[in-house]
Amino acid sequence: MMRILKWGLAALIVAIFGLAIWLWDPVGSNPPPDKLAAAASNYDAEIIRDTWGVPHIYGARDADVAFGVAYAHAGDDYETIQNVVAATRGVLARYDGAGAAPTDYIVALLGVWDTVDVRYETDVPDNVKAIAEAYAAGLNLYAAENPEATWAGLAPFTAEDVVAGFVFKTPFFYGLDSTLMELFGDERQAAIALDPSGGREAFHAVPHGQPERGSNAFAVAPERSGDGVTRLVINSHQPMTGPVAWWEAHLISEEGLNITGGLFPGTPLILHGFNQDLGWANTVNKPDLADVYRLEVDEDGTRYRLDGEWHDFKTETVTIRVGLLGPFAFKAKRTLKHSVHGPVIEAEHGTYAIRYAGRGEIRQLEQYYRLNKAGSLDEFMDAMSMNALPSINYIYADKAGNIAFIHNAQYPDRVAGWEWRKDLPGDRSDLIWQDYLPFEAVPMLINPESGFVYNANNTPYSATDGADNLKPEDFPVAIGLQENETNRSLRIAELTGEGEPIGRARLLDIKFDQSYAEGSQAEEVIEAVLAEDWSDDDRLAAAADHLRAWDKRTNRENTHAALGVLTVIREIRSSIDGSPPPAPEDAFREAVDWLMTHHGRIDPEWGEVNRLVRGDVSLPLDGGPDTLRAIYPAEIGDTGILAAAAGDTWIALVEWDEVGEQRAEVIHQFGAATLDETSAHYADQAPLFADMKWRRALIERAAVEENAERTYRPAWSD
Repeated sequence: MMRILKWGLAALIVAIFGLAIWLWDPVGSNPPPDKLAAAASNYDAEIIRDTWGVPHIYGARDADVAFGVAYAHAGDDYETIQNVVAATRGVLARYDGAGAAPTDYIVALLGVWDTVDVRYETDVPDNVKAIAEAYAAGLNLYAAENPEATWAGLAPFTAEDVVAGFVFKTPFFYGLDSTLMELFGDERQAAIALDPSGGREAFHAVPHGQPERGSNAFAVAPERSGDGVTRLVINSHQPMTGPVAWWEAHLISEEGLNITGGLFPGTPLILHGFNQDLGWANTVNKPDLADVYRLEVDEDGTRYRLDGEWHDFKTETVTIRVGLLGPFAFKAKRTLKHSVHGPVIEAEHGTYAIRYAGRGEIRQLEQYYRLNKAGSLDEFMDAMSMNALPSINYIYADKAGNIAFIHNAQYPDRVAGWEWRKDLPGDRSDLIWQDYLPFEAVPMLINPESGFVYNANNTPYSATDGADNLKPEDFPVAIGLQENETNRSLRIAELTGEGEPIGRARLLDIKFDQSYAEGSQAEEVIEAVLAEDWSDDDRLAAAADHLRAWDKRTNRENTHAALGVLTVIREIRSSIDGSPPPAPEDAFREAVDWLMTHHGRIDPEWGEVNRLVRGDVSLPLDGGPDTLRAIYPAEIGDTGILAAAAGDTWIALVEWDEVGEQRAEVIHQFGAATLDETSAHYADQAPLFADMKWRRALIERAAVEENAERTYRPAWSD
């Protein structure tokens, strides 16, 4: 018996030892600091942090500025930048575990690095490569100076990382990640989280319900403003933290850059903002840009039928390394399949191929570079005509008084007559589109007669309050344009439309409006609740009377808004992310229960519930989900508050007077110091943001120097 036990113990030890050998997979070490910092000597950037901590980055060349952008942004949000790089490389699961494995799989499935490997050298111009190389050098200098904060094996950062980041992330903005996750067969609709919600969970698969990515944008021409001033409001609704949260910077070079705006971690240039001559705001749009094909496959799954013939799948095996403890990782091997349609997904309910806008595109950074350098409407439209960005609306204004709306996307050139939003037969090659419609076919409205353009994530057929709105009959059905209105777009229509002047005060009243419109989802839910007979429950009957008295506003003093918003919020979210909402009467009951549990009453002031929380700072907020003052919580949790997680974030009001003189005011929801809770700039803008106030943007060098808090030049010293 003892001999058997000894042999059993020995076998167990051997098995454990063998498993340890198989799981042994250290991530490796980073290069020594002096090697990481070697390229820094090629660049010279001056960074002036103003009294709000905002960096103004100067350089002789555009590349010098990109170098400074990387170094400055790393100083504020290095952890998130590394998260973005690891996700882009498809190695995030090695650092973050199984929750990130779907993202690594998607990177491989979409061929992000196949695109970069094939097209980087030939299709990325030298001046764009120079920007990407300089940004990588700035990150590497920061890594050299901060080895303890740098993820093991992640450095050195490369120019290809920068370009690949655009290839990877841009299709997410029109919802490609959601389409893919649904096809994987999960019963819950899911997406890739772009907000870590207090942890390192960005790029993890999560059920729908994460903070929304929406936006408002407005432009008013001088003839409509009433005072001869051209105005632009930049107001995207992004997560307040994470890889698509705004960081503000001002970029100035002797080669023509002079632009202020918002950047995401990992991007070297302004994504939306303003220079001295023009500005633009982006809003998320959701045209139909991804097509799903049902494939007929043979018994062993190695071939698919097309035009009556069997074709072999193109296959490759990839290894996804899922981090365990320390140097150990589980190595999951997955076979990737591609058909002529595109990437193939095998699920229990069928085999599908997907074809999508942005597939194989690598010119995104080039287009942003050209937009950053544009100085007129013609130059801006020339940059837009590259059509390298798979989606995103543009609202434009300039000092010459031009305004414009562009429902931008790479629109597939599809065969007419099919319902492209539904699954398509995968056995017909005539349904596999090969190209995009030309830029001239993109819906756009330039200098409409009303002198006013807007977008609030709504249909492009409502972009102005004049008679020259775009019309459905002007576009082919197969283009797949969205037809929805949001509460915000309905509310804009209620607040405009009479041709009255829209001056500064009126424009800001519209932007910060806190009400739900007639015909909105919120109103429909409330009407459904009030149509119920609650007479058999005194508590709910009293709550229904309280709800009936709600004026549909979400000002912080409102004592009806908490019950109202909690009743409608999940219905509003359902139209954005596809998550199934509760029935109105159930949502109402749950709202009453939540308020009684956490506040002991159904009528707390909205500002007690709706809060901006940042470290030790907790401030009451006006606004709510899908109001023009957009505020979204991450969840309806058990803390008794709805902590803002998305919505209004970095906002700008840009003005050019009759002689072209510029004035700009901006605000960030928190401050310049993204991660450093000890910094004075971690939450210094939060009180202004909560009170819907501004700070003056510093545009001229003299004003920057007058308000300088710190000036430095990134450089390596042993």
